[in-house]
Amino acid sequence: MGALPDMNLLPSLDALLRAGSVAGAAAEMRISPSAMSRTLGRLRRAVGDELLVPSGRGLALTPRARELRPRVEAALAAALAALSPPQEHELATLEREFTLRSNDAVAVIFGSALTERVAREAPRVRLRILPEGDENPADLRELIDLEVGQLGEVPHDVHTAPLGAYGYAAVARTDGPCATERLTPERFAALPHITVTRRGRVRSVVDERLAELGLVRDVLATAPTYTAACFFALRSDALALVPRPFAVEAARAMPLAVLDIPLDLPANPYVQAWHNRVDADPAHRWLRGALADIVAGLDAGSAGRP
Repeated sequence: MGALPDMNLLPSLDALLRAGSVAGAAAEMRISPSAMSRTLGRLRRAVGDELLVPSGRGLALTPRARELRPRVEAALAAALAALSPPQEHELATLEREFTLRSNDAVAVIFGSALTERVAREAPRVRLRILPEGDENPADLRELIDLEVGQLGEVPHDVHTAPLGAYGYAAVARTDGPCATERLTPERFAALPHITVTRRGRVRSVVDERLAELGLVRDVLATAPTYTAACFFALRSDALALVPRPFAVEAARAMPLAVLDIPLDLPANPYVQAWHNRVDADPAHRWLRGALADIVAGLDAGSAGRP
């Protein structure tokens, strides 16, 4: 890119082309006619055209000036837009794709409600929900617009906002041997378990709480997702341990019973996280607000806390 011209000349050029006179442009720019005359001289040298020439008692625009007028207006409007705070988008006409990342439980709990709200308020917006994997929080800098779930330490340029906390429940097939039981710690430990882990880890805080009671459980299988764990439970006498709001949703779609886990387990806090690049973006603020509204509605309703 070559040397840039003095961009401060652009408003004066716009005023001169619209007013068609030095005095009129000077009044609009609130400077003296002599100062505007000097500015016109600088513009003539920069553009390589006279722009305004004598015509009777006034001045007339040259053909080059007439050609430039709409382009200068558009350039000035674009510059002002670029240097102004972002404006609130009209959701009905907003065209955008948001990439979110979460585990399958979060996608089930919030995904349908968020999709419904997007379809109602911003029908031209597309949600692209990616699964958890061996992700890096730094992905939020470019690849991910919003991450929802349990996060550890995040980079300094990533914002987080708490959404809530969820507990766990056990699900079992409705025609199984424990579907109508009120589980005791002993009965809970005696039944086979299906746990969810992306890395194949068998032990968790559940084993620690059972060990405090002198109990040991039998983990029949580990599953990579909560959805898979529910399907495992449908074909066995095992309990699948899943987030409680996910258990409620799964029981609506599958012949599963939701059972309380008879242990004092900690709640699992979860957040939404996003990068600085979208922090002030009105459309992204709307998305974050929509998700927070959905969580608040779940907390206030009968579905329990996610």
